Amino acid sequence: MRPVLVYTASRIGLFVVTLGVLYLLWPVNLLVLIVVSFLISGIASYVLLSKQRDAMSARISDRIDRPKPQDD
Repeated sequence: MRPVLVYTASRIGLFVVTLGVLYLLWPVNLLVLIVVSFLISGIASYVLLSKQRDAMSARISDRIDRPKPQDD
């Protein structure tokens, strides 16, 4: 569960930082800032968070591949 939380917190943090920087540099409509920061943080997370994404996908894959207990 930890890799999932680390990746999610990192994505949210990257979005908030991007939104804050864009707000300081480019004060326009808030909806426009949210959309642009969502796009920029998505692209940045693809590059910057690859290790966390791989760890999260390995954790999820292990959970899915684990055999389920049999009820008799």
